[in-house]
Amino acid sequence: MNIRPALATASALSVSALTAVTLLGAAPAYATEYSSALKIRGVQYDAPGRDDNRCSGGNTAQEYVTLKNYSKTATINLKGYVIKDATGNKFTFTKSHTLEPGDYVRLRGGHGTDSDAKNVVYRNNCNFLWNNTGDTIYVYKPSGAHSDTHKYTKSANDRDGNGYIGFHG
Repeated sequence: MNIRPALATASALSVSALTAVTLLGAAPAYATEYSSALKIRGVQYDAPGRDDNRCSGGNTAQEYVTLKNYSKTATINLKGYVIKDATGNKFTFTKSHTLEPGDYVRLRGGHGTDSDAKNVVYRNNCNFLWNNTGDTIYVYKPSGAHSDTHKYTKSANDRDGNGYIGFHG
């Protein structure tokens, strides 16, 4: 890693550019950036209402993570991608689900019918995946390589208290 060119470049930035870099650096949650087009757009980590993981009448389907294809040209097939939390709970996309450039999918808890038209895939599991106080979301490519990672805490990252945290714009 060569630090000098980075420092020289930083010193050449205007004050307004440095302000923008500083503001962008104050990300709402810990993130590790990987060179992948598939990224976590946001997470509804706390389903609205009182948590109820009953398969019939519960609200686990209101908890979801949104994955987005940030590529301008490549289509991504989600088959084989893995989503995990900090304790190792995971979901693997076992069916083909393609995301065109700029497209997204919401991976929801509970049971339902997967739909490309409605951009939704269900985990077919009524247990909540994301912890309400904080968690880490990992996305792995079918090869096992990292695609994206975000760590959040309710107290530090959910400023409006609505149970949703956005990551990439």
